[in-house]
Amino acid sequence: MKNIAFIINPISGTVNKKKLPKLIEKELDTTRWMPNIVFTEYAGHATELARQYAMMGFDAVVACGGDGTVNEVGAGLRDTETALGIIPLGSGNGFARHIGISMRTQRAIEQINHSEVIRADYGLLNGRPFFCTCGMGFDALIADQFAAAGTRGLKTYLERVVKNFFGYQPEHYIIRGKQLEQQGKRTPEGVKQELETDAFLITFANAAQWGNDVFIAPKASIQDGKMDIAILSKFPLIMVPELAISLFTKNIDKDMYMNVVKAREVTVIREHEGPMHLDGEPVNMPAELNIKIVEDGLRVLVEKRF
Repeated sequence: MKNIAFIINPISGTVNKKKLPKLIEKELDTTRWMPNIVFTEYAGHATELARQYAMMGFDAVVACGGDGTVNEVGAGLRDTETALGIIPLGSGNGFARHIGISMRTQRAIEQINHSEVIRADYGLLNGRPFFCTCGMGFDALIADQFAAAGTRGLKTYLERVVKNFFGYQPEHYIIRGKQLEQQGKRTPEGVKQELETDAFLITFANAAQWGNDVFIAPKASIQDGKMDIAILSKFPLIMVPELAISLFTKNIDKDMYMNVVKAREVTVIREHEGPMHLDGEPVNMPAELNIKIVEDGLRVLVEKRF
């Protein structure tokens, strides 16, 4: 018998969570798992709860919410032996989709019943953890506005994209690191590199997608000890349909306006402080940034592979 906690974020996504505890109790294999179910009450509460469960020696803690909830729970579980599970109930669910968790709640619980633990990487942005992606530029602006919107969901997100696209100006960035791998080309070990560019957006991807099966870094892996840095240049309006299709068909890395660089750690210098996003949640960060990957720093529940 293993101890498992379910941390439910009542305000994530658009789905009512009131009936979730009964569904968990009904569908969870209680011959294997001893459940403890709790609702969060304020921002950051999930991290506090997850850290407490890890200190108590729980085998797993399940984030019931979106990528923001996964971020909070993961922050409390990183560098411990307690595994992160997910019941995806958010707007994008990027990390859950990446590791193959079903978007159907009942099926996601069934996957916990037949699960195994893998080791996964996570990222740090100036010491703050992220598990799916973090980014700056246009997507950070949209994340900031999306968080402030009165409604959630893909429709609201797309409305913010259309509203802000035409007036947005690319920013200037300097990216410094060792052994930057650009389009499969690796520099000698220890050699420092500097990449200077104007970009519409830059995404630092531990996992492959933003969410909703929108793949900003199709080849990103949570088990390679590296991040994929997806740098999208400013593009003409006529390219929007083609780029949109590429994001959904996992081909954006082949587009002429996209440059993908792999690295373990980089320093980024931009023109001024401003908005970024951590797993889709807006944060304000300084002009100089350190972004790195912590290899094998998180245990994760995934469906058992036979």
